[in-house]
Amino acid sequence: MPAWSLLPAQRVARPPVAPRKSFVYSVRVPVHLIEHPLVHDTLLSLRDRRTTSEEFRRLSRRISVLLVAEALRDLETAPATVESPLCPAQGRRVACDVVVVPVLRAGLGMLDAVLDLLPSARVGHIGLQRDEMTAVASQYYSRLPPGLAESRVLMIDPMLATGGSAVYGIRLLREAGARRISLVCIVAAPEGIELVEQQFPDIGIFTPVIDHGLNDRKYILPGLGDFGDRLYGTL
Repeated sequence: MPAWSLLPAQRVARPPVAPRKSFVYSVRVPVHLIEHPLVHDTLLSLRDRRTTSEEFRRLSRRISVLLVAEALRDLETAPATVESPLCPAQGRRVACDVVVVPVLRAGLGMLDAVLDLLPSARVGHIGLQRDEMTAVASQYYSRLPPGLAESRVLMIDPMLATGGSAVYGIRLLREAGARRISLVCIVAAPEGIELVEQQFPDIGIFTPVIDHGLNDRKYILPGLGDFGDRLYGTL
């Protein structure tokens, strides 16, 4: 049974639709289902075929901010003090290096959201192209920051479909020394989740929904369509 089907209080078979009852936070379960109502409201607008590219970009940024904030909720912090207008104020500052790696080209639609939250984050890029006939990913570009071993790495890719691109990207990050990697996606398919878990069972996947599955062209159903084309108006 796939690990993502093990909820904290029960064991269930693969769901035909995404579970919507609770967050999933467990060292045993790498899939973190994000249930914030604003996430799901935005997701429904992203799914709508009538949504224009301009609106699609705005919604992608909004949902990405919410997803990334959840994925980074356990960032290390350290005590810090600033001078308020009236007196010293104590608080906490992020105390670890964060590297965000979008999978080109669709992942770029999520990048600004991460940089809004963490302007100091370093950025890498992985360019992967999927063969439309075989759905196999091939690399055409990779540029990663140095010193990934001690960094918190977020790989961002809106669609986790077959899992081929995700596994390819994670492997590149591991070869570059990354040890703490999370994958943030807007929509996931069971097939993609299973492949990531088979290859890299320690990778946390953050997503609001697990869709029904893939069609014969390896597109997620109901999915979002071609994310890159909708984002950039190249339909």
